[in-house]
Amino acid sequence: MSVEQQVHITYLNGADVAALALSDDEILGAVESGLRAQGSGATVIEPRVHLIPESSAQGHFNVLRGVVKPLGFAGVKVVGDFVNNYKLGLPSEMAILNLFDPTTGMPKAILDATAITDMRTGAMTALGAKHLARKDSRVLGHVGARGTAYWNVRLLDHLFDFAEIRVHSKRPESRDAFAARLSADLGKKVVATDNWEDCLKGADILVEASRLPAPEPLFKTEWIKRGAFVVPYGTMSAVELSLTDIMDKMVVDDWGQCRKGLPFGALRAHVDSDRLSEANLHAELGEIVAGKKPGRESDDETILFWHRGLSLSDIALGAALLDKAAGRGLGQSLRFR
Repeated sequence: MSVEQQVHITYLNGADVAALALSDDEILGAVESGLRAQGSGATVIEPRVHLIPESSAQGHFNVLRGVVKPLGFAGVKVVGDFVNNYKLGLPSEMAILNLFDPTTGMPKAILDATAITDMRTGAMTALGAKHLARKDSRVLGHVGARGTAYWNVRLLDHLFDFAEIRVHSKRPESRDAFAARLSADLGKKVVATDNWEDCLKGADILVEASRLPAPEPLFKTEWIKRGAFVVPYGTMSAVELSLTDIMDKMVVDDWGQCRKGLPFGALRAHVDSDRLSEANLHAELGEIVAGKKPGRESDDETILFWHRGLSLSDIALGAALLDKAAGRGLGQSLRFR
């Protein structure tokens, strides 16, 4: 009779992830590696699915699934997104990432993925700008102050060293605290505006990460100047239908998560009305990172990037954290069986 092999999994809690303190370049490098694998056809990704306990206006769970073959991991992340969590002193988004051996199905690791979700979202925004924004972009306008917003601004500024950063969110206490934190961490003035127009109009890079209870076109197309780079990614749309009319290129992170028949997303109405379709889509960002399609080709191009969030980015950052944790002796080994 054979003796069943003991199986242990690595557990990284939130304190472990914080202690590992991935640098900006480590975050960007990990997420870009996942994009490169995607663009090279070395991944498997399935569209996210949703679990809505009460109503989408109150909150929901996202379940993301994928495989990054070069890293040797399959992953499933479950992330809650609950808008009123701030009233309880909790992050609006909290997550767990489960990593598996894709050849046997053996569980390999469990990670607190709350910070991973924030970091990988910011990295996706910044990497989109790396390949699609003007290299001389000097002004950032950013709407939204949730966890992912911090990493949007931090990682974008890491790449562009902006001369001017404007931020806005609905609650004054939220936007003022957000601006103060960024000012301290980036070592430069960050201006909190009390309206969308002052935040976004005329900026070189415009990011919309709002948390609306229902679609509402608060982001006006007329504020976008020629040659700008625009990133809308709120769960509920905040943009006008005319947004896609002025774009020279439209790029997504994964068309499978953007196509017709799926709920939510900043450009859901644009897809459903064929203003954005597979026919006029320029590329997935991974194709650009892998050198399969061009990114920005002239300063005059006005470019849109819509990212819905990639399981591949979660897996890539999880792998980077596990590798760094092994070198530092962090984390716990839990017996699985």
